[in-house]
Amino acid sequence: MPAPALDSPTDATVADERRLQELFDATIAAEHRIEPRDWMPEGYRRTLIRQIAQHAHSEIIGMQPEGDWLLAAPSLRRKAILLAKVQDEAGHGMYLYSAAETLGADRADLTDKLIEGRQKYSSIFNYPTLTFADVGVIGWLVDGAAICNQVPLCRSSYGPYARAMIRVCKEESFHQRQGYELLMTMMRGSDEQRAMVQDAVDRWWWPSLMMFGPPDTDSPNSAQSTAWGIKRHSNDELRQRFVDMTVPQAEFLGVTLPDPDLALDAATGRHRFGPLDWDELKRVISGQGPRNAERIARRRAARDDNAWVTEAATAYAAKRTGHV
Repeated sequence: MPAPALDSPTDATVADERRLQELFDATIAAEHRIEPRDWMPEGYRRTLIRQIAQHAHSEIIGMQPEGDWLLAAPSLRRKAILLAKVQDEAGHGMYLYSAAETLGADRADLTDKLIEGRQKYSSIFNYPTLTFADVGVIGWLVDGAAICNQVPLCRSSYGPYARAMIRVCKEESFHQRQGYELLMTMMRGSDEQRAMVQDAVDRWWWPSLMMFGPPDTDSPNSAQSTAWGIKRHSNDELRQRFVDMTVPQAEFLGVTLPDPDLALDAATGRHRFGPLDWDELKRVISGQGPRNAERIARRRAARDDNAWVTEAATAYAAKRTGHV
């Protein structure tokens, strides 16, 4: 039986979009990858740009807390390790900005949106690094939480994002081991060093749990992101995995996690933990954290003070390609 005639070009366009949507849905259902040249719903594209940009911004802003200790690291070895890590974070940001560009985003525009407060970055990087023990705790807890969050993204439905995350996760795993090794060294040291580690753990534990985002009941984008295969697990599920992974590590390290409600549930084998201060998370995300203004001011200065480098590189590239 012949297909019914289409009444107008508009009908033809609607039919084409319907077929494209069906192909997209089938690709997602089959656990295959969406690539840059594939058709995708505009909502899928916008969601990816928002998430990848926030991830890239977090890597770049995340250089600052540890970067504050580059000149004050206690030995040449620790300085070299920290410098290598900060360089890795810069690379992660570049991978992710490149992935966003495959969706039609412009990295300069994304940076402008960050500086203007129209895009966000991870709340964790708005806390200060008061002692060198903070560098180790960031490696252990913050990078550990990042690994829990990011390893599933290696199976994200968008190809460039998933492939970028493979290298990012490998390097983050190395960062976590570096942080834990630093803390183990300090815990074998003096009473003052052990107290320094415990103090850092006390300050970073709860912000690390908030890295996974709000509870599932208050996460408006999670359901659709999961349906599209961008996310693989809910915020609360990932947070629980992180707690279960971290408790035995803390015991081996010899530190106490600052949660009197933390206990193993024998029936489930999972750890119960106390309530999080979601009001604090909202304050920090809205720009009222301890270091929000400083982080953005530094990022703005980096953009503005180095604008001549971008202009020179752009002019050189145009000259090489004959566009001038």
